[in-house]
Amino acid sequence: MRQRGASIRRTVGCNIGGAGCHLTGSHRGKPHLSLVTASLYFIYSALEEEIERNKDNPVYAPVYFPMELHRKAALEKDLEYFYGSNWRAEIPCPEATQKYVERLHAVGKKHPELLVAHAYTRYLGDLSGGQVLKKIAQKALQLPSTGEGLAFFTFDGVSNATKFKQLYRSRMNALEMDHATKKRVLEEAKKAFLLNIQVFEALQKLVSKSQENGHAVQPKAELRTRSVNKSHENGPAAGKESERTSRMQADMLTTSPLVRWLLALGFIATTVAVGLFAM
Repeated sequence: MRQRGASIRRTVGCNIGGAGCHLTGSHRGKPHLSLVTASLYFIYSALEEEIERNKDNPVYAPVYFPMELHRKAALEKDLEYFYGSNWRAEIPCPEATQKYVERLHAVGKKHPELLVAHAYTRYLGDLSGGQVLKKIAQKALQLPSTGEGLAFFTFDGVSNATKFKQLYRSRMNALEMDHATKKRVLEEAKKAFLLNIQVFEALQKLVSKSQENGHAVQPKAELRTRSVNKSHENGPAAGKESERTSRMQADMLTTSPLVRWLLALGFIATTVAVGLFAM
């Protein structure tokens, strides 16, 4: 178990290490932040939909902390800042993100005992690195000091992150699971890690193609715009807002190391997840 954890830590370290040296002053990374925020919105919308479905299920109920952890509302605020009021109709969803969403729905509907693996991996990762990453992004991308575009990193319902993480882990380790189920949860945590890696690689692929071609790749070739709930979609964007979004999506493909930080730092909790029930 420890060897597997070390292997994941090395992978995460490589992803972070390649980004750290060039982050400062990377104001051109702002569109990348909006692109990552869009993918996170789809992921958390699916995760929290399944959490609500299973909030009374004994395999998840002890770790149900919506006020403290849920991120969908915060991501909606950030997306409105980046894309404007018509963001639901504008945000892109890469195929890798859609794959992640589909796995979350499958787990929530068919294997709810595995949902804790995804919740732990995402929430505790974001809670662990959120404040540090918020400061980095705010300075590097010259975002407003009032916090616009960074609501995702702010956990207003958690006054002491260290104590809350201890509470969460104690609740999680107290879940009634037999040895076989615990093993499946560990395997699901590794799947969650790989799904996050695939989202990272999909975004990096867009950047690489842009570099190879010497110009921005058209987003439509790699992305498809969708809404998690079509009943909430707005109509077509107004002229200026639509033009702004088109420019933003093209700029998303400009090289920026911030994308590595946003995704790689979110993976750190998975190294702990590999040893969830090792105690």
